[in-house]
Amino acid sequence: MDTLAVALVIPLRGPAGIFGPSCELCARLAADEINARSGLLGRELVFRVVDGGRPPREVADEVDRLITAGEVQAVTGWHISAVRQAVAPRIAGRVPYLYTPLYEGGEHTPWVFLTGETPGRQLRPALRWMAEELGVRRWTVVGDDYVWPRESARAARRYVRQARGQIVDEVYVRLGTEDFGAALTRIAQGRGEGVLMLLVGQDAVAFNRAFAAAGLDRDHVRFSPLMDENMLMATGAASTRGLYSAAGFFEGLGTAGSLDLGGRYHARFGPDAPVLNSMGESCFEGVLLLGELLNRAGELDLRSIGRIAEGLVYEGPRGTMRMRGRHLEQAVFLAEAEGMDFRVLQQL
Repeated sequence: MDTLAVALVIPLRGPAGIFGPSCELCARLAADEINARSGLLGRELVFRVVDGGRPPREVADEVDRLITAGEVQAVTGWHISAVRQAVAPRIAGRVPYLYTPLYEGGEHTPWVFLTGETPGRQLRPALRWMAEELGVRRWTVVGDDYVWPRESARAARRYVRQARGQIVDEVYVRLGTEDFGAALTRIAQGRGEGVLMLLVGQDAVAFNRAFAAAGLDRDHVRFSPLMDENMLMATGAASTRGLYSAAGFFEGLGTAGSLDLGGRYHARFGPDAPVLNSMGESCFEGVLLLGELLNRAGELDLRSIGRIAEGLVYEGPRGTMRMRGRHLEQAVFLAEAEGMDFRVLQQL
């Protein structure tokens, strides 16, 4: 069987490197299952792993080189928005690009298809729930200093106002920060009741530990749209009190799709595999969507893919997925940390 190669762009270093192992295994599980059903367009799906944890320009250079050399026929994976903004224009309409993370919204490049949550479907209902159920209306934003946190905070200002609240302070730190002393001081001295965490991977882990050590978890809640089970484990049970998250997938979601994926994942990779999480599952989703698009289009041509993409519906681990404007519409769930696990509270 001939092969169809996909550049799998995932972080293998840096603050997001904590997600890399689960991202790679979930993508490989999807490929295994597709190949067991005759592959994509009758070809075996294989990956070229690209380290998306490097500076964005370096990642874009490698992806460009692979496409130009004809070594890959598509691009997918979990990587931060700064990397996506560098990679997308370099693809220049030559291959489909399946971008899997939650992100800030607003991406309309014709060859980019997006599987992740956006602020309107994730932040807006979560912040409304926090106001109505917990009475939290005054927020401090703590985020990494790049496009996703900045643009998400801009959207959050509107959503908080709609819930008759306000964002009282915003603090941005360099990606890869470990010392949050100045941010914690501002939180302690400020008027916020909740902290909106827009921090990536290991940055969020360091913040959570310092936040709890400073005793701020006694009278502040935390909400993060980017918090998974791996991060809870790294944070430690003593530092997760009052921590909430929202996502399209949690390992403990309990739906038929999530339970089925969990069973297949651990059967394939064993009980000691990296924790199945929303970031890894998003990579499974990206490969699954690529398969749906190519097999329905019947070819790799982007015009053909674009024609069949709008309104595409399929069933996956997150339930029923529908494509609108090259974004997947999906259910989003709110969860509360209980030690090192998430307890799903409700669908938002």
